[in-house]
Amino acid sequence: MERAELTITVQRTSDEVILGLAGEIDMLTATRLSAVVNEALADPPPRIVLDLAGVTFCDSQGLGTLVVLSRKASHAQSLLILTNVGDFLLRVLDITGLRSALMVRNEQSAG
Repeated sequence: MERAELTITVQRTSDEVILGLAGEIDMLTATRLSAVVNEALADPPPRIVLDLAGVTFCDSQGLGTLVVLSRKASHAQSLLILTNVGDFLLRVLDITGLRSALMVRNEQSAG
């Protein structure tokens, strides 16, 4: 079985941390995502933005991790925002009812 990969780029500004995710969020990569978000929450910014433009797959473990991280962020008085969520993931969030539990801000580029 091929090892699932998740690359995470981190950009910190004065009021937010932007995490650019590319690859798969699943049981093999969710702990790494948690670690990076927890690191950002050590000095909580007003917003943590997860840019999911490059995410190709997300399993139930990945979804659970997103919900847990969202709760952790709110406990730290920070906001976890998902942007550039792909159609497949939006459908999964709708089907599971998790879309209401997560803050999704899609910035669809016109064109």
